[in-house]
Amino acid sequence: MTDYAKRRTMMVDTQVRPSDVTKFPIIDAMLSIPREYYVPDSMIEAAYVGENLEIGGGRVIIDPRTLAKLLDALDVRPDHVALDLGCGLGYSTAILSRLCDFVVAVEDDETRAEEAQNILSGQGVDNAAVMTGPLPEGAQKSGPYDIIIIQGAVEEVPAAIIDQLREGGRIGCIFGEGALGVVRVGHKIDGNVNWRFSFNAGAPLLAGFEKTVAFAL
Repeated sequence: MTDYAKRRTMMVDTQVRPSDVTKFPIIDAMLSIPREYYVPDSMIEAAYVGENLEIGGGRVIIDPRTLAKLLDALDVRPDHVALDLGCGLGYSTAILSRLCDFVVAVEDDETRAEEAQNILSGQGVDNAAVMTGPLPEGAQKSGPYDIIIIQGAVEEVPAAIIDQLREGGRIGCIFGEGALGVVRVGHKIDGNVNWRFSFNAGAPLLAGFEKTVAFAL
């Protein structure tokens, strides 16, 4: 019988802690949340490997190191409301639920969204809700948000998402640039987001987050 708790500890000790993630709430959440419940059944044995896990349709579950470092850079606090775009089967949502007051998660695949909600409910996560809809549109009715995290690479962030970020709030995502991606955290000040480099990481480009091409006549 597989000892997933041991694998979870090893994941934190070999992937998270060595990446300079020191905030106790993040470490505690990653030691507590059973990642094996939030991956496709065919990938349970790979749940704790240090790489992105493909879940179909060009989508992935972001690797533990990247997720931990991104949450660390975002400085999520207990009174925050977070928007988790592209939550997959809910692992990132479950981690966020341990760090903040409430999480609104969005999936563009209805079946996947229902499965994520069922897993979260089954695991006793009662401060998160999964909605179905286009990822580039976010979840405006439940906003604004203190924290927005995008589970995949972008070329640019749609204005609709920026509009849902509360003044003083923070947004984090992977910008696809060449072979490697760059993680940036944006701070919303006076209605504008100022992006700052955080670290390097990679993920597939999310549909709807491509750079808008301006055509000149």
